[in-house]
Amino acid sequence: MADIAASTVMELRQRTGLGMMECKKALTETNGDLAKAEELLRIKSGAKASKAADRVAAEGVIGLAVAADGRSGAIVEVNCETDFVAKNDDFKAFAAEIAQLVLREDPADVAALAQMKLASGEAVEARRVALVQKIGENLSVRRFVRRVATGRLASYVHGVRIGVLVDLTGGAETLGKDLAMHVAASKPLAVSKEGVPAEKVAQERTIAAARAAESGKPANIVEKMVEGAVAKYLAEVTLTAQAFVKGDGKQTVGELLKQQGATVHGFTMFVVGEGIEKRKDDFAAEVAAMAKG
Repeated sequence: MADIAASTVMELRQRTGLGMMECKKALTETNGDLAKAEELLRIKSGAKASKAADRVAAEGVIGLAVAADGRSGAIVEVNCETDFVAKNDDFKAFAAEIAQLVLREDPADVAALAQMKLASGEAVEARRVALVQKIGENLSVRRFVRRVATGRLASYVHGVRIGVLVDLTGGAETLGKDLAMHVAASKPLAVSKEGVPAEKVAQERTIAAARAAESGKPANIVEKMVEGAVAKYLAEVTLTAQAFVKGDGKQTVGELLKQQGATVHGFTMFVVGEGIEKRKDDFAAEVAAMAKG
């Protein structure tokens, strides 16, 4: 039987919102596999999937730039090791400069970007190395996106950790910023259900089927339960089906767009550290291990 660390139980609790004992039991059943334990709990207890923000591990900042004509924009993620460095003015300025460079030069990839020159004439990689030496932490340019709008681009940065670009046509002048803020808060996966990745839908269908099968109901009822669960999931993760965050909770984004005669062509959202697993140091365990040695 796997020895389940308290920190792993706590992380599963944060992901699912369920009790410590339930989480520990699920981890025990899955030999400490966090992802499998989360899926098991979702099947048994109906817990929601954890949001991207809850899984954020690495530190860093988002750099964002939009052209004066509102037709093109860029988002870049630059990572560091600690939250303290993420607040450093030189580090934040570096991310902002890179966003401007991506907007201006449209590099092919991160490797090409590293060799490009900043406004000062210094290469991105040379500046990065200089900052590493000055700040004393490892810094990296993780990813970027340059977006050219079909309509106009609206942008929003929440603190330094979430950046959003929304491509839309029509609507009031303030609509774009409101939608970008909504995306940052609600984190949809796509504009409409057609844009949700097929593998995500398949995963939800598998979980819903396993959960419905445990109900013991007839096959025709189980099928309806599965389809209902998938439809509910799609409503939760698609922009147009979500309740507008600045409204009264009754109006969906789709209804708001129709009301204003507007269309969202797409959006880009970066969350700092999304998908990165951060090493967790267990100081007490290290001391105990050293004592045994």
